[in-house]
Amino acid sequence: MTNNTKACCYALATALMWSTIATAFKTALQHLDPPQLVFWSVITSTVLLSIIVVIRGKAGLIASQFRQSPKLFLLLGLLNPFLYHVALFGAYDLLPAQQAQALNYSWPMALTLLAVPLLGRKLSTPSLLCCLLAYAGVLIICTRGDVHNLQALASGANQTGVLFALASTLIWALYWIFNTRRAGDPIIGLLLCFLCGLPWVIATVAGLSSFWPIASEGLAAAAYVGLMEMGFAYILWLKALKLADNTALVSNISYLSPFLSLIFITNILGETIYPATYVGLVMIIIAVLTQQRLCRP
Repeated sequence: MTNNTKACCYALATALMWSTIATAFKTALQHLDPPQLVFWSVITSTVLLSIIVVIRGKAGLIASQFRQSPKLFLLLGLLNPFLYHVALFGAYDLLPAQQAQALNYSWPMALTLLAVPLLGRKLSTPSLLCCLLAYAGVLIICTRGDVHNLQALASGANQTGVLFALASTLIWALYWIFNTRRAGDPIIGLLLCFLCGLPWVIATVAGLSSFWPIASEGLAAAAYVGLMEMGFAYILWLKALKLADNTALVSNISYLSPFLSLIFITNILGETIYPATYVGLVMIIIAVLTQQRLCRP
């Protein structure tokens, strides 16, 4: 098996893991509130990443890697896992899973827009058109296709859920931008982000919710989120990118996950998938893939 074939297998495995996450979020939120889900999933992922780092014999590098950029890791930990997952789980708590997960895939457009003030990049006309196409898809998803009737966004819960979802894309884009400045082992780096974000998570649960008691079903779902979305999927994705000669192919495979996710959403959660969800999601993915092509040298 060639390295490219292995990379594609890892990418497919990652896409399959990601495709189950929206269903896992909604399942967990039936038993936990968003702060509790953030806490238990982050705890699970932190334990997993710590075990992996120890098994790899790199525990001694944790302190030295932190000392290289302490302020950066403190900032990254604030963004992810804390703010990103608070916003993301808040969106899933208020919106149908199909809407929340589709809106989350617009984050590359948020990255394109934030790169203008933060990285000094120019927004070309094709890039602007991609952003307009993606956010037109967002509008179609939010209004369920009735773009002339914005009453679909008028209800407090729906409006707040959409704001949470779009905020999560901005936070993730910020994390990605600042994360490019991070050096060293990527798994140790992720563990440090989680360790730095954990105090914020703990303080939020202590102030707004409770640590215990919680239903065993909620704890199991939170553990699944921590293991898959925050743990194994990240590790497999790193392997795929490391082995691939053509990273664009691997990246494109990842966009299977939102469509696979709709299968789990409809069959496990019982949501009826609106035609507007498919239309808006396709528009977002086309915009993202076009933008990626424009950015290639």
